[in-house]
Amino acid sequence: MDDAKIAAYVGSTASVLELPLPPERAARVVAHLQRTAAMAALLDTAPLVPHDEPAEIYSPAAFPPMDDKRSQL
Repeated sequence: MDDAKIAAYVGSTASVLELPLPPERAARVVAHLQRTAAMAALLDTAPLVPHDEPAEIYSPAAFPPMDDKRSQL
């Protein structure tokens, strides 16, 4: 995205959310989004394959069976 499109996005989003956004603050938000887009572009160029994903699938342990004393509570 170029600067004009990012600025238009920031202005439109602030308007839809009814957020007061002075021009100097809008400029800082635009700069932040430009930096974020640059970082994301760097990540997009990284050659990753599915086995590079380190996250495990979460599987909670089963609850232990209740003994007679706990079931009477």
